Amino acid sequence: MHIRTPRRATRLAVTAAAATALVLAGTLPATAANGKHPSLRDAAPADLVIGTAAAGGGHHLAQDYEGLEPGQSPFLHDQQYRRELKHEFSSLSPENQMKWEFIHPEQGRYDFAEADAIVKFARQHKQDVRGHTLLWHSQNPAWVEEGDFTAEELRAVLKDHIQTLVGRYKGQIDQWDVANEIFDEGGNLRTSENIWIRELGPGIIADAFRWAHEADPDAKLFFNDYNVEWKGPKSNAYYALIQDLLKQDVPVDGFSVQGHLSTQYGFPGDLRENLQRFDDLGLETAITELDVRMNVPEGQQPTESQLAQQADYYQQALEACLAVDDCNSFTIWGFTDRYSWVPVFFTGEGFANVMTEDYERKPAYYALRDTLLAAAGGK
Repeated sequence: MHIRTPRRATRLAVTAAAATALVLAGTLPATAANGKHPSLRDAAPADLVIGTAAAGGGHHLAQDYEGLEPGQSPFLHDQQYRRELKHEFSSLSPENQMKWEFIHPEQGRYDFAEADAIVKFARQHKQDVRGHTLLWHSQNPAWVEEGDFTAEELRAVLKDHIQTLVGRYKGQIDQWDVANEIFDEGGNLRTSENIWIRELGPGIIADAFRWAHEADPDAKLFFNDYNVEWKGPKSNAYYALIQDLLKQDVPVDGFSVQGHLSTQYGFPGDLRENLQRFDDLGLETAITELDVRMNVPEGQQPTESQLAQQADYYQQALEACLAVDDCNSFTIWGFTDRYSWVPVFFTGEGFANVMTEDYERKPAYYALRDTLLAAAGGK
């Protein structure tokens, strides 16, 4: 576990508009002491980890990637991808490799191979790991969703899963997304979609946090969701629930916003204020899955205007995190368009990451890096 040091007062010295303008104008990037351009992890303040998802599992299993055999994991088999991963980032999140269907495909059988490889890689390269995710309504295996369990048996299944995973990586995973996407857009619990809440009742949420804490008392335990970047029914529901759980001494340590944004919508201008109110409860906060997708006609590339807007959104999200004292983890959901989940799930949208398919840095990359340098006092 890392000990964070206070952020410098100069962290917001460069505004989003100014830094983006410098990037788009072609200003030469700042250089590190060794004469090379600093990476994102090198540019960051000491108290902020810069993370990305480690691509594998999920939709990747059905994709035909150039240079990889069908079903091969980008994380395991793309060497250029691995070089960028260790060079640019100080934190890794398994994209799918710790989700139920991947790591626990059959009752009584776990497949830890790729999750172990991610944790080993992170340890070798002095990176943190965010565990993702323990209690969720999606990507559960058929044996869970279609199993003929009593409530007592299903409860035991969940407890075993949580404590097996968290216990296996005790001391090696800094933050866990314990409960993921438990509310709908109206701020109501997903009682019909989420098998755990539907069959075991809302109290299972507190139990999941308690079980994770028992397995690793030092890991920070988070709620995580999308469309909670602003104040609204969904984020308000988390705010109320967390207050209630804290009164019950449930070990909730953090609240994180995923940050799956699109340039066809406005940037959530109250992101900073929303993070701050959870910080005021004594929680850590994080941005965990940031990407900014764009509508681009098939066969075309984003325009300069689109790239500028994308860079602005990335930078505004980072500045919101930097402005909140205990927002100490900032993760982008993939860094290269080569392996982005967006085109698979959003027809007509894509180019959501900070590097192209060929690992060329976009304006969004430089907007992040220059903002980090400003926050760290221009180191």
